[in-house]
Amino acid sequence: MKSCPCKCAAPGRYVRSDLGMLMRLSMLRSAALFFSVPACAFAANSVVNLSHYDMMRPDFAAMKSEGILGVIHEATYPRLERDAKYFERQQAATRAGLLWGAYHYGNGTDPIRQADHFLSVVSNAWAQTDPATRSNGVLLVLDFEKNGHYPGGTMRVDQAIAFVQRIHERTGKYPGIYSGEYNMRQTLGSRNVSGVQKSILAKCWLWLANYSSQPRATSPWDFWHLWQYCGDGRCKLPRSAYPKSVANIVKAERNIFNGSRTALQTFWQERAWTPGGEKPRREPERTLTAEL
Repeated sequence: MKSCPCKCAAPGRYVRSDLGMLMRLSMLRSAALFFSVPACAFAANSVVNLSHYDMMRPDFAAMKSEGILGVIHEATYPRLERDAKYFERQQAATRAGLLWGAYHYGNGTDPIRQADHFLSVVSNAWAQTDPATRSNGVLLVLDFEKNGHYPGGTMRVDQAIAFVQRIHERTGKYPGIYSGEYNMRQTLGSRNVSGVQKSILAKCWLWLANYSSQPRATSPWDFWHLWQYCGDGRCKLPRSAYPKSVANIVKAERNIFNGSRTALQTFWQERAWTPGGEKPRREPERTLTAEL
């Protein structure tokens, strides 16, 4: 018997066929979504960043139980202000067994003075921390982004270089540099930024923010080390793979490390600074300023 045209086929057979096709398409879409998400996103989202703008009392023990490995907290911001939440949260986070980091929000004033103030605040807080929790040191970061809400204007590239060189001079460590991916690409893509300047910045590790997609390589770096995919709960990525909250913080700032949990622990230990052995301050031969 010849095969029957569609219009005369048994209706039940085609209902089952349509359902089967829909199920297969749904499975294919799910698989495509799964494989489009970077593998690191399915690991524990490993780092949270905080500042005095986060008004709640963070539950660091709960963070650790949810797979968080480290916290990077604002220590200083313009003009030469100390984050009032920094010390108490350092105590609580390190007591909970979390790795600790500190960042300075840069502006367009004297970068040497900013660096010295930052190290002073971090060092003084660290000296008061329980010695049993200080084995991993403090991961240092320069927040190098467009400054629209603090006084002093936006930090220039040459000032950022002076800042990181001062940190390295006094601690032996180059800090990380944080910025939005677009801002970093635009700033360092300028013809006014020389190859020598880029080569100095490349000694720092890279932390990029992008709330809608995984960051691309940004010259002079070959890859990013830390990716902030969620800021104050803002994130356009699938919630199932990229959570927007952590512990008791509903609108969190969450980050993914470009590597395994073990690699992150090693990275932190190698890059972190142990306050107490830094070189004393000395006035530079030439102080860079931007009090324009």
